[in-house]
Amino acid sequence: MHLRKLGTQGLEVPAIGLGTMGMAGVAGMGDMYGPVDEAEAIATIHRALDIGVNFFDTAEIYGPYTNERLLGRALQGRRDRAIVATKFGFRIEGGQMTGVDGRPENVRRAIDGSLERLGVEYIDLWYQHRLDRGVPIEETVGAMAEQVRAGKVRYLGLSEVGAATLRRAHAVHPLSALQSEYSLWERGIEGDLIGACRELGIGIVPYSPLGRGFLTGLVPKPETLGPTDYRRLDPRFTGGNYERNFAIVDEVAGIAARLGATPAQVALAWLLHQGSDIVPIPGTKRRSYLEANAAAADLALTAADLAALGALQPTAGQRYTERGMAAIER
Repeated sequence: MHLRKLGTQGLEVPAIGLGTMGMAGVAGMGDMYGPVDEAEAIATIHRALDIGVNFFDTAEIYGPYTNERLLGRALQGRRDRAIVATKFGFRIEGGQMTGVDGRPENVRRAIDGSLERLGVEYIDLWYQHRLDRGVPIEETVGAMAEQVRAGKVRYLGLSEVGAATLRRAHAVHPLSALQSEYSLWERGIEGDLIGACRELGIGIVPYSPLGRGFLTGLVPKPETLGPTDYRRLDPRFTGGNYERNFAIVDEVAGIAARLGATPAQVALAWLLHQGSDIVPIPGTKRRSYLEANAAAADLALTAADLAALGALQPTAGQRYTERGMAAIER
């Protein structure tokens, strides 16, 4: 697997990582993408290590807490081969997400909890998951930087913040990564935010780089999905948007067929072609999809391919419900 640098502080990761959210779901949001076979999930993590996809992304809210524990079990005896990223920043009460919390005291609570659940002595990359608008970002990142100095964390990042917040945070302590949804059907970070990342030397880690599976062309209509599957509520899958958005998949699938690739591989390759500072983290809980996604790192797209993909129609539907959109800063 090719390596890429995130930030300017020395963090080097594979060009494609592994998002593990689907192996546990999110507090109050169900299984996200259907039932999980824990044995297969752990086998997928082990296989990822074998093929060099050793950059793993989790968060305390996944489960909550159970995803970090699963990743920790999978990495027992293998920690030295893994690059572990996790996130904090929500208030969790009774197993439910009840708000954001960027207070320094929550920063200190969160790091110790994540270290214990993962069974590690330090976190490689630690993000604030969502901005707490009631706490100055300087206070939150200042407390995060304390954990770097204490040896509990190596590198810092933020998720779903705007360019101005990114600049203020970076002035307190150098950031290595910005995590945000970014894909062929979600391009909201292009422009000012990516520009700020590149000006400051901050890497970009796209989550949901396959559009919550939509860009694979394999996701059935939402009404056929399991009752707890998050996509039954995703505006891009509902209200007729599923059918409208399939025009995007058709274009991707056409290029994939010509290249002897899958639509997912083309979608990931497009992201990788957007810059050497971009490291997508497609999520999967199956070894077969993991291996196919990893192969996208070797897929070359022509200038004509990139132009055609870049000109795809805008996606119908916003990327979260109104409640979810309220937590994103732009």
